[in-house]
Parts: sequence; C-alpha cells; structure tokens
Amino acid sequence: MIKGSNVALADLSDDVGSVIVSLGWVSPTGEGDADVSVLLLDANGKVRSDDDFYFYNHPVAADGSVQLLGKTPTADGSEDRISFDLTAVPSGTDRIVVAASRYDGARFGELEDVRITLADAAGESLLRFAVDDADSMTAVIFGELYRRGEEWKFRAVGQGYETGLAGLATDFGVDIEDDAAAEAEAALESTEGDEQADATESAPAEEPATRTVLEAIPAPRRPEGEAVGPKKPAARPRTAKKKITLPKAVRNTLAENDSWRQARLFPVSVLKSDRDREMRATSVLLSVMAQVPEFSRRLTAGFGAPAGRMETFTEVSLPHGDSPRRPDGVIRVERAGKLWTALVETKTNGNALKADQVQAYMDIAARRGYEAVITLTNDVALEGSPLVDVKIDKRRKHKVALCHLSWAEVAYQAQMLIRHEGVSNAAHAWLLQELLHYLQHENSGCHGFQNMGPAWVPVRNGIDDETLCQGDARALEVVENWERLIRQVCLRLGGELGQKVLPVQRARRGADPKERRNRLADQLCLDGRLQAELRIDGTPGVLAISADLRTGKLRTGIDVPAPEQGYPLSWAKRLVRRLAEAPADLHVETLVDSDSGGPRGTLERLRPEPADLLPKDNGTRITGFRLSLLKNMGSGRGNAESGFIRSVDDAVHRFYTTVVVHLDAPAARRTPSKERTTTG
Repeated sequence: MIKGSNVALADLSDDVGSVIVSLGWVSPTGEGDADVSVLLLDANGKVRSDDDFYFYNHPVAADGSVQLLGKTPTADGSEDRISFDLTAVPSGTDRIVVAASRYDGARFGELEDVRITLADAAGESLLRFAVDDADSMTAVIFGELYRRGEEWKFRAVGQGYETGLAGLATDFGVDIEDDAAAEAEAALESTEGDEQADATESAPAEEPATRTVLEAIPAPRRPEGEAVGPKKPAARPRTAKKKITLPKAVRNTLAENDSWRQARLFPVSVLKSDRDREMRATSVLLSVMAQVPEFSRRLTAGFGAPAGRMETFTEVSLPHGDSPRRPDGVIRVERAGKLWTALVETKTNGNALKADQVQAYMDIAARRGYEAVITLTNDVALEGSPLVDVKIDKRRKHKVALCHLSWAEVAYQAQMLIRHEGVSNAAHAWLLQELLHYLQHENSGCHGFQNMGPAWVPVRNGIDDETLCQGDARALEVVENWERLIRQVCLRLGGELGQKVLPVQRARRGADPKERRNRLADQLCLDGRLQAELRIDGTPGVLAISADLRTGKLRTGIDVPAPEQGYPLSWAKRLVRRLAEAPADLHVETLVDSDSGGPRGTLERLRPEPADLLPKDNGTRITGFRLSLLKNMGSGRGNAESGFIRSVDDAVHRFYTTVVVHLDAPAARRTPSKERTTTG
C-alpha cells in the first residue's frame, strides 16, 4: 500500500473477524528498537478513557479486543505483533490507531525497512505498508483500522511525531496526569535508557508552539475525497524467518518396544508428595519462562509486566515478622535499569490457596516495593469472585496486584505457541513441548479445574426430589464451578484448534457478575439446567451447551443461519451433504419465523430425504437450522471417567470434531458495490 491509501478488509479475506498486525524494522547496529502502542478512538477522535490506550505496561484489553503479543526476532531485525478481535471491539470505537515510538533521543531514521503488515485469522498475510519518510520522528502512526458501516477498513497513515509517545497519547485524549498513566509517563521520562524517554516532550513536529498533529492525521475521509488503495496486494509478503512449530504427526519411534521410555527433561516418576509436586512444577515452569520470552510474555503481560530480560528464582527466603517466608518462586524483569518483581505461590492437585499465606506475601511485596503476587493453581478465577480474600492497607502508596493463573491456561499458552503460532527457534519449541508433556502427565498434579465441589451432589439430589429452593447458597456454588468449567473447556478447545474460543455472556454490559450468577443460580433451582455458549472463530454460530440435571442429559448444539441466496431445498440438500461424516443420531431442526416451529428429525432419517426439512406451508420463511447432539451426563463431581467434568469435555470435543468442523465458515458481509461507493 501507499501512504494515504485504504482498503476494506473483507475485500482481502473472508476471515477477518480477528487479525494480527505486525510492526517491523531492521537496525543496522543491532541495538535499535521501538515500542508499539494502540489507541481506541471514538467518533470525536479521542479515547473514551485511559483504558483505551494500550502499551507495554497495559498490553491486554479486558474484553479481548486488543492484545500486545510482544517482540519476536526475525532474521534481520525484530517484529512486534498485536492481536485484534474486531468482533469484540466496543461499539463506541470508530478508529484503532496503531503506532510505535523510540526512546532516549533515537529517531526512526536510524532504522531500516520500517513497515506494517496485516494477516487474517488464518495467518495469511493480506497487506504491507512501508514507512519511508520518518527520519526525524520519535513516534510514528503506522496505520489505523476504522469502521465503515458493518465492515472494517485499513488506512496506511505513516504520520510522524517529533514529540514521542507522550505527545501522541495526549493529543488523542489520554490524561497523563492520572494514576493510570503516571506509571507510563514515568517510564517514558527515564534518562537511564528507558525505552520511552521521549514522552516528556509535548509539542508536535509541525508547529512546536501548538498542538496540530491531529489535523495532520484526519479522520477517515468521505468517498468523494478518499484515496482508494488496491483491493488486492500485488504480492503477499512473508516474514523473513519462518517460525518454528512442532509437527502434528508424531514421528515413528526408534524404541524396540513399548517398555522403552523416552528420556524426559522434566521427569515426574519420582514425585511422591504434594510438596514435591509443587516444588517441581514451580521450578519447571519458571525455568522455561526464563528461557522462552514468547511464552513468558504471554503469561505475564496481562499482569503489567514489561517486556525485558527475565530471571526466575525458587524457594527465596524473605523476612516477615519473627520468621522468614519462602514463596514458591520469584519473577524479576529488567527493563532499562528498572525492575518489575512478582512473588509466586503455587498449588497442585486439589490443594487450595491459604488466605494467610497469600496475605503475608502481599504484605511483603508492599513493603519491598514489588509489583505483584501471582497465584498458580488448578482452580479458575472468576471476575468479581477472588479465590482468596486479602486485606489491602489503603494507607500504603505502593499498590500490589494480586493475579491468578490456572495450570490449564499455562498449558493452553504453551500449546498455542508450539502447535499453531510458532516460536523463534527449535530449542524453544522443544522446551515448551517438554513443559506441556510434564503438565499433562497424570502424576504432575497440574491438570486444571477438576472438581465441581461439595455442593454438587446435594444440588443434584435437591433437583431430583424438587426440594432445592431459590436463594440456596449451594446452587450458587454449582453455578460458579460451572462457569469455571466452561472457561477451562474454552482453553482446552482453543489450544487444540489454534483458534480463539470464548464464553458468551448474555448479560447487559456493565452488569455485576455476582448478580448475574445469583440469577443463574435461581434459574437452576427452577428448571434444573446449567447452560453456556461458546464463540469459536470461523464457525457460523455459537456452540450451546446445556446440562439437564433432571434427566441426566448433556445437549450440545449450534444454530446455522440460512443462506441469503438460493432456494430452501438447495439449502437442505447442501446441509445434509456437508454432514455426511456427522453422527447418525444428530438432531436437525428447521428454524422458521413462526411460532409453530419447523420440521425436525435425526440425520439418519433425513439423509435419503432432505426435503423433509422444508415446512409444509410454502409461505413460511426458513431462518436457519439447529443441529444438536445428546449424550448421558456424568454423575460424579470429579474428573474421573464417570465424572461430570469429563463428560462435558468429551461432549464439546465430539460435537466440534464431528459436526461443527464440517460446516461452512460464516460468509463475510460484503456491502454491494453500489452501496460501497457511497460509504467511505
């Protein structure tokens, strides 16, 4: 693309619900670098709040719409990647600005091959824009994503600032005086090689006395003045160095027989006690994090850790009262002479965190000026429902973040890197493979959420004999554990597919999560059902899960919308053909726009006669088709073969691999060509 041109993403690919934007450059000296930043702007060209400004100390959006993935070395430089889930971007956001800034007086003119590339959800590179005229600039807006109607477009901007990141952020409405941005400003002002030193300047390049940069970067122009770029790039560039991923097919072993066990970097056979498991799991994880920056960045970016040199430690002794405390681990990250430190407390198997222990680590961290305490267990933390309650002394100026990771999330991030996204070299991939093998071994104790809790059996019995009443605290406990299970199902399925899988919350934005869970608990008492929905990239609808505790049945299903063109009989025949490999007991129901409901039947019965899916009344409009499978629900509260958790995992996996995978991907919504000429 050329400077000022723009293109609709839907014209380049049908899979642009989520995209990866990469900013790259080459340093002739090998020492030059830059930091990326993202700003979400409203219709007035301003951020709604400082939370819409993402940089290395605020890398992840709570709704998943933005995630700074960190730096990856290439053959001749480095590349900084950003993941955008465009389907999750708040409706009040009109533009997404992608920028980068240098530090300590450095200019972009000292770098070579400064460029931005964009790839679709499948990893296919769609466009490239080279920034050629930013010689004296310390910050550059590479490009911007912006809405036009229901589609997203990309504009090649290439506009520079001589005032660094602080001037850029301030011009877009970021308040650098409040607490949230003070940390960023302090980092930017560091004179000890801090990578954001240029942020103290505030005058734009064109007129030092006034702010006029926004005028040089206008909002997207209307069609009559819009410079339209090519619909297809002339060539689709590839990254200079291919990333390393492990093959999905297992290589043939050289062992003579099955009794030969492959040597492992992290053995588990000698683990005898929970204490042994906790010490080994902590040491294994922290050592891999210190060696594989792509992996450690994934785990710590959301906790506020900067990108930098990391060292990890275990069994560190820290003074606390009459006797020292020994957290399971310590993570330290150095960036431009400054240290970010987190204490780590680990639990394996079903062991729960101890509130007094976590409280002691929070107090130690506050006194010593550490930034975070990270807890790591098989449990899954829920929004608004912390795993442990700790008291925060509000008189202390230094704030310590209490963060939580599940072992399932650790395994998910490792699997995403070594199976789907790749790492910088083969040694890193091998280390992650060994870590994943360790976590998945039955003796490691790192198996994720695996117990529905003591309330599970009483609630099931109460539903059976109709004695469970609304307001029962045990029903709320089951609902909370159901939500934990669904989050873990999303992680496991996403790790297998290499796609983003997220739970869908059908609550209004801003609703209190505790109130929502109380409503679901009351509903469970009334109808005896636990329900959830999963959104999977590249599928035509959400995957619905329903556990009926009255009948002991699990239902998994998906609604497929009817095509916009063609004839109903053709739709039915095509659907049946697509489901040729699906189970014969798959239920298919025709969705119609009337209250009477449409025809339904099993796939086995419909295969010879797809026309049976059509309503008898020719005037009834078909809106889609509902596909669902039923299976028996596990009764136990644990993760054994007969347990409820295992049965939910198996049901979701079976439905996706035998049904959803055969369906057509959702068609991109394309604006008719005549309409596109009237919307910029």
